[in-house]
Amino acid sequence: MNISQGTLSPLQQSTAFEFAFRLRQAQPARPKACVVLLHGVGGSETNLADLAAAMDPDTLVVLPRGPLQFAPGQFGWFRVNFTASGPSIVAAEAEQSRQALIRFMAQLQSAYGMDPQKTVIAGFSQGGILSASVALSAPDCVAGFGLLSGRILPELEPHLASKERLATLRGFIAHGEYDSKLPVTWAQRSDRLLNDLGVAHLTRLYPIDHEISATMQTDFREWLKGVTKVN
Repeated sequence: MNISQGTLSPLQQSTAFEFAFRLRQAQPARPKACVVLLHGVGGSETNLADLAAAMDPDTLVVLPRGPLQFAPGQFGWFRVNFTASGPSIVAAEAEQSRQALIRFMAQLQSAYGMDPQKTVIAGFSQGGILSASVALSAPDCVAGFGLLSGRILPELEPHLASKERLATLRGFIAHGEYDSKLPVTWAQRSDRLLNDLGVAHLTRLYPIDHEISATMQTDFREWLKGVTKVN
């Protein structure tokens, strides 16, 4: 086990929540902010333990586990095949996870007394995809979202919130220039879409493959401070 995983709680499983999850508890009794981190396909909630451990101590970090299990320790939010013409997803599963995550955000905010304007959802790869899906369709439940080596699904278009509702949302796009799984053109498309939607955002590219680098983590944390106003 990675040392940073030792900072996470045991897996929390309750019918009061849509997903099983682990916590990186905040130091104060009442956290100043909440960040929900979603893992990629074939991973688990512990994959982003390093990023969770590096968060501001005043921040409650929640790491949910994807609802689909592909193998021992391997989970996901929807099934996907990578083809010569690009990713091919099971759209119904992506939609089910989007709706369930919206409910999960409300459950977390109620249970831990968190304000949506102090809540951010972010994730790696497929987790980033779902983060964008939640934020762009239900912007009232979060202050911002982080798309780390992910993409915005074309299938999300019918569910996009109005520009008026998206006006206060903030986004962070981070992507590897040499991403061999989701080419950097996906980040460029996401950037253009957010411009069209009027969503304030920051886009950063890195000389890496399909991964989260230390620099990407640092940039995300700095962006996060501005969104949640955590000092």
